[in-house]
Amino acid sequence: MSKRVAIVGIGYSGFRSTSGDLSYREMIFEAATKCYKDAGGIHPQSIDSFVASSEDFMEGISIADEYVPDQLGAVLKPVQSIGGDSLQGLASALMQIKTGQHDVVAASAFSKVSNLSHYEHVVAYATDPAYIRPLHENPYFIAGLEMNRYLYETGTTREQCAQVVVKNKYNALNNPHAVYGARISIEDITGAAPLSEPLGVFDVSGHIDGSIVLILASEDKARELTDHPIWIKGIGWATDTPNLDSRTDGLGRAIYAELAGQKAYQMAGISAPFNEIDFAEIDDTFSYKELQHIEALKLCGPGEAGELLALGSFNPGGDFPVNVSGGSLGAGCLHEANGLQRVLETVLQLRGEAGTRQLAGVETGLAFAWRGIPTATGSAIILSSRL
Repeated sequence: MSKRVAIVGIGYSGFRSTSGDLSYREMIFEAATKCYKDAGGIHPQSIDSFVASSEDFMEGISIADEYVPDQLGAVLKPVQSIGGDSLQGLASALMQIKTGQHDVVAASAFSKVSNLSHYEHVVAYATDPAYIRPLHENPYFIAGLEMNRYLYETGTTREQCAQVVVKNKYNALNNPHAVYGARISIEDITGAAPLSEPLGVFDVSGHIDGSIVLILASEDKARELTDHPIWIKGIGWATDTPNLDSRTDGLGRAIYAELAGQKAYQMAGISAPFNEIDFAEIDDTFSYKELQHIEALKLCGPGEAGELLALGSFNPGGDFPVNVSGGSLGAGCLHEANGLQRVLETVLQLRGEAGTRQLAGVETGLAFAWRGIPTATGSAIILSSRL
């Protein structure tokens, strides 16, 4: 598995809180068209294989991924469906190239969550059917429990979690594709209505619809297709148990993020991530998750993320910018497409195409995705503009 692999094309569509005028098929077609143009005008029949990541729960239609190939132009081509976060789908596409099966693979994901009238009921259906689901608790109750335990174990404060919201919503004001950008104060957040103490209404990312398509290629093909390949240096993914009563380390740690990060760093040859990586796009589905994930990914020590945040270390001009795009709290949550959304922003930064939110002199970035309640699944990827 020595083949070097790069991302050579990106395309996206939607990124709106609702899209009643568009079907998810139309969004996928638009994203794919942009992606193929970005990858040197490649024709879809020149792509060897396609990977589609989607979850039937979120589309309001059974086996939604079965309708994706037509929109991608994948006629009579191998298509693999991944029932997981799209960064796991990207990992599958990567392995198809590294193992020598294919040279060019497209990965896609989408969200059409605005089709759902009761999102919380759908997520609740994914919880344990014997012990948790019959309680009819809102799924955010689990996030509240996790947040409370994380604050207790690390000494992180409620105000530091609120600062994550302030930072990401402000960062989103520089992102033309962000839906939830705003100037907001810590007092606005801590004084808002609670969902599940200490989790409040502003600590939860808002939903958006959208579609993302990426093209991966082996080294030789990458150089044929683009002058600015973004190389995949390392990738890792891991799953802890989704059963709350079976998590041996409790609710305060993100074990899945620790394991996924370890694997990605090992593959990339990284021993000191804070010093060897320039910036990160990290899951912030809930405010506390950004801090918990930063610590789990060894970007600082346990309980230090909140303090570094308060010092401005994670701001766009800080020592280690995190979620310059606005993250899910500012840009919006794409659910199973969140992983590719984090990768997309990382690629734009590394190609110098991030517009007014562009960071100066960045060469290596980290993207991390969490699959969300009630799972304990995470994926990490290291990308670089340098081979």
